Amino acid sequence: MRKLSHISLCFLLVASLFGCAPKKYDLIVYGGTAAGVMAARSAAQEGLEVALVEPSARIGGLTTGGLGMTDIGNKQVVKGLALEFYRILGAHYGNLENWVFEPSAALSILEEYLNHKRITIIKGYHLVDAAKDGTNIAGIRVASQTDTLEFEAPWFIDCSYEGDLMAAAGVEYRVGREDNAEYGETWNGVHMLHGHQFPDGVDPYIVPGHPESGLLWGVSDKTMAAEGSGDTLVQSYNFRICLTDSLENMLPLPKPENYDPARYELLSRLYAAQPSKTSLTDYFSWSPMPGRKTDINNNGGFSTDMIGMSHRYPEASWEERQAIIHAHKDYTLGLLWFTAHDPRVPEPVRAEIARWGLPKDEFVDADHWTPQLYVRESRRMVGEYVTTQADCENRTAAPDGIAMAAYTMDSHNCQRIVVHKDGKAMVKNEGNVEVAGGLPYPISYRSITPKRDQCTNLLVPVCCSASHIAFGSIRMEPVFMVMGQAAGLAAAFACKRGLSRVQDVDYRDIVSVIESSSDIVIDDVDLGTVPGWERRPVYCSYGRSALICSDPAAPAVFSATVDKSGTYDVYSYQFKPISWLNPHTIIELSTGQLFDFDASSVRVEGQTLSAWHYLTTVRLRAGDQFSATFRSDGGPSQTIADAVLLVRK
Repeated sequence: MRKLSHISLCFLLVASLFGCAPKKYDLIVYGGTAAGVMAARSAAQEGLEVALVEPSARIGGLTTGGLGMTDIGNKQVVKGLALEFYRILGAHYGNLENWVFEPSAALSILEEYLNHKRITIIKGYHLVDAAKDGTNIAGIRVASQTDTLEFEAPWFIDCSYEGDLMAAAGVEYRVGREDNAEYGETWNGVHMLHGHQFPDGVDPYIVPGHPESGLLWGVSDKTMAAEGSGDTLVQSYNFRICLTDSLENMLPLPKPENYDPARYELLSRLYAAQPSKTSLTDYFSWSPMPGRKTDINNNGGFSTDMIGMSHRYPEASWEERQAIIHAHKDYTLGLLWFTAHDPRVPEPVRAEIARWGLPKDEFVDADHWTPQLYVRESRRMVGEYVTTQADCENRTAAPDGIAMAAYTMDSHNCQRIVVHKDGKAMVKNEGNVEVAGGLPYPISYRSITPKRDQCTNLLVPVCCSASHIAFGSIRMEPVFMVMGQAAGLAAAFACKRGLSRVQDVDYRDIVSVIESSSDIVIDDVDLGTVPGWERRPVYCSYGRSALICSDPAAPAVFSATVDKSGTYDVYSYQFKPISWLNPHTIIELSTGQLFDFDASSVRVEGQTLSAWHYLTTVRLRAGDQFSATFRSDGGPSQTIADAVLLVRK
């Protein structure tokens, strides 16, 4: 691999700054998150020698750390290596794709992604500092518990959840929430809404009604600022908890050594305030995973989110962060113990949680508890393009999109405070926002590049350039994976083409690789105008729209020319039963096969209403014109036709 001309100067610069000769690569990826894995893999496939540096002992971040209930909004905007990852998971579980999965299954796949002759993996080393040569990062120094290492490369990617390399490189960033006025938004800044909230009347004081007794644990003495105003508060973190109810695979939930039931006094008062809520799922988002396991998330006024305890984390030292992570683990294990054993917890809730324990076959090197804290948001770069609420709502659209986002604008609570209503003090959570935007929207290439006067050889696909509320829509693992691949490709193209700045890479070259596939996809937008059918935006459709039938006799013909001979599995994109949709659709293939499709047969897992539904397997030759014709069966409800997929075997 030919290096750029300034590399020899960088060798000398880094040696003089760090005092020793650094290890040399074409690309350094800092942060072995799922995005980091995709960045390293994509760059290595393009011929670069890559070092992936991960501070912990485990790669994959949240994707291998318990977040098995994939958040995305519209899964069909996921492309490239990310889609390949979910397809491999599908093969593991006997499906086309799997968006719910066990941590160990995800880990094995991502480890295989890194099994490449051009990728060197360095685990257990966190960033200490970075050396700059003008607007270029010349090298970095990382440390473990026992030693330090130095690395040099012409190109760098920061795929950490914290944005440490970005910060060390002197790139502008933000922590906290912008004022709504800054970007003309309405959902940024301070908000006290009804989601994940306490009901009125829950007393915040140690001795109810007596402020002089002090505030209960977890309640801040701060007062709420004006709605929409900005601050430096960070939305709450938690662990995505993997438990099992398999007796053969179960270890008992441990009681933390420093367990203090006083931390959960607010939860006991919440139980008392809502006596009708006596199910475990009233207080936890308890999602089943394959293998009789779970992905447990926050739910309600007092749950797994450790509200108010994340504010120091983004700018904390490595040692301080470890203490914060440990505090979150103690809190969460204590919460589970309290729920299982405290007599103030309703008996049905205690009985439900008693069936669960830690899985023996997960996180075996970490006492069967995920080492990955859910760092929902840390630093956010202020790059050449800042994605904002206007992008999420389709009021603006970046012309240089390298990935798509589709989730709601989502922020977890930032603080727990005292408010007064009708002369009574009560506890409330502040910061939760869950607002749907528009259709899937593009994420600008300039949102992963710093301003060119600050750094020209760094890409930042995770702590990308977005406002707080827009980042809440972007920050989903599949989106980070696509952005990670885009960053890896950008670094490779910059290196191979002798460019001096990542900002000069043509985003279209990145997109052409990410969207290349042997699949044949026929979307409704490929059909143009279809008489008797109306194209509408439909939530969880393939892409941004679907066809709705207004004339029962009218056909909608999805057709494409096959470019390679072979055997193809044929799928139609279908919705599970919905009140306004006709449960039956007639589908006729050009091969002569006829299907009376029944929506009750659609298997949907995860956060979606729809999925690819297998129809049949066909043998096709290059040049064949394949088609699938959709018709209504004449029922009173509306018929939908969305997309057809052919997967070459």
